[in-house]
Amino acid sequence: MIAVGTTDPTASAHAVLISRLLASDPSALGGVVLRGPAGPVRDSWLSMFCRFLPSDKPLIKVPHHVANDRLLGGLDVAATLSSGKVISERGLFTHVKNGFLQLLSSERFAPDKASYLSAALDDDASRRFGVIACDEGIEDDERTPSILTERMAFQIDLNACVPFDDIDADDVSDIAPQASRLPVSDGLLLALSGTAIRLGILSVRPVLFAARVAQLIAALERTDAVDEDHAKLAASLVLSHRARFLPTSDHEDEQYETPPPPSDEPLPEEEQEPSTPTEGELAEVILEAVRAALPPGLLEKLDHASLIQKAAKSGAGSMSQKAGKMRGRPAGTRRGDPRQGSRLNLIETLRTAAPWQNLRRRAQPGRTGVIVSKEDFRVNRYKQKRETTAIFVVDASGSAAIRRMAEAKGAVEYILADCYVRRDRVALIAFRGKTAEVLLPPTRSLQRARRSLADLPGGGGTPLPAAIDSAIIVAEQVRRGGGTPIIVFLTDGRANITRDGTADRAKASTESEEAAKALRLTGIQALMIDLSEHRDGAARKLAQAMGGIHLPLPYADAARISQNVSLAMKADRGAR
Repeated sequence: MIAVGTTDPTASAHAVLISRLLASDPSALGGVVLRGPAGPVRDSWLSMFCRFLPSDKPLIKVPHHVANDRLLGGLDVAATLSSGKVISERGLFTHVKNGFLQLLSSERFAPDKASYLSAALDDDASRRFGVIACDEGIEDDERTPSILTERMAFQIDLNACVPFDDIDADDVSDIAPQASRLPVSDGLLLALSGTAIRLGILSVRPVLFAARVAQLIAALERTDAVDEDHAKLAASLVLSHRARFLPTSDHEDEQYETPPPPSDEPLPEEEQEPSTPTEGELAEVILEAVRAALPPGLLEKLDHASLIQKAAKSGAGSMSQKAGKMRGRPAGTRRGDPRQGSRLNLIETLRTAAPWQNLRRRAQPGRTGVIVSKEDFRVNRYKQKRETTAIFVVDASGSAAIRRMAEAKGAVEYILADCYVRRDRVALIAFRGKTAEVLLPPTRSLQRARRSLADLPGGGGTPLPAAIDSAIIVAEQVRRGGGTPIIVFLTDGRANITRDGTADRAKASTESEEAAKALRLTGIQALMIDLSEHRDGAARKLAQAMGGIHLPLPYADAARISQNVSLAMKADRGAR
């Protein structure tokens, strides 16, 4: 987003450019999220966008409650039951070929519908289309499903824009073929990739979006090559709203460090050849452009609680929500469509249809048997409660200073009390010396957890690989028991003891990264609470490797850490 709550000329200019880019190549860019309420700004942007679109490209509105068969096509159940013969209907994905779907209240789209849309966006060229997601969410956790937004290149904050009524549309139909003839150099691709990594963007799709946008911008400007300025603007449009944390100004990553100057005497100025920027320098230039485009107050918008809630709602919670339609404690019936994943209640369906049989037979004298319409369908409702288990993995080695451990224990005390109130479970793993030990199996006993934490010994080496392995084992046991695990690491991320108990810092770091990647493959949610006094990036890199959230303790007290962990557990429960 460009700004929050205030108009910005740059935001409006970017919104106009996005409309031109998207109209020129919808299949490659996926679409745009229009974040903001319905009103004159959104209406004027849509009107401007339609002026850029060729007349043969449809724009179809799709409400959030659209039925799955309306999207996908298939059997028209109501018409089939009424006529007594099979009647099929075409889905919106067929009607919208080469056009756009306008999703109304996209933040309210159910996970199954978002999955169908994302699969259609990934389909072959014969069914390619673009998406305009009208996101009217107010709170940070009211957003378009991430499975959709990651397939759309752009996002516009309508609150930062002014109406676009005076914008004249030009013909952009020939831009995409011209852009395809403009190559993007390897240096620019590496620079865009490096910028994405520095912003915490781990997917390669935004980098591909940015490269394509750079080509389209160059084609719009009628230039012969994609240069640094095109890449900078593309990164500002595509990468800035995806940033997971603010980039730092210092060079933390070794791959961006430039080599020292040679020891020979420098050539006179008139004899020096113009230097070509290195990949690291290009990455830094593009990163500066993205940093300038970051909206004011982004640090608050990137609060880890929001990230945790979004991750929980787009991850395992979505599957649990669907499973809740088929399992759990019966809680009556409701009107619904069994093709949406729910179980048909035949008795209640027939009971609902029974009073209308005389009227329906008069209207359809040729029909025999029970006449059932779509409005009669009743499906079962279930209530399903799955407890969440917070698995604390605490660094008790000498690398964690006594003062930092005391602060970490205070944070865990807050969390334990909150888990007790919600009747969730907690487990405790401590690692020091040469091994990791499960001090407390999953339990609801607050007193047992507090005693284990109070008696936690300190000192010795840091066997972090063994700790991550132990956490995965405990988490998988929780999963098999029907619960949802969340792993909370409290460490500085600096390992020096390998899995076999030998002291080898380099090998231990490599094994820690391998274990973190293995944790990511399980899909288990993880939080890395960084205990380091100095930000050397070890804990942050591990958090990225395991796909978790990084919470530096120096910038968050015990109460705030407790709030973030609690929100993660509540978000996962609410997603179901």
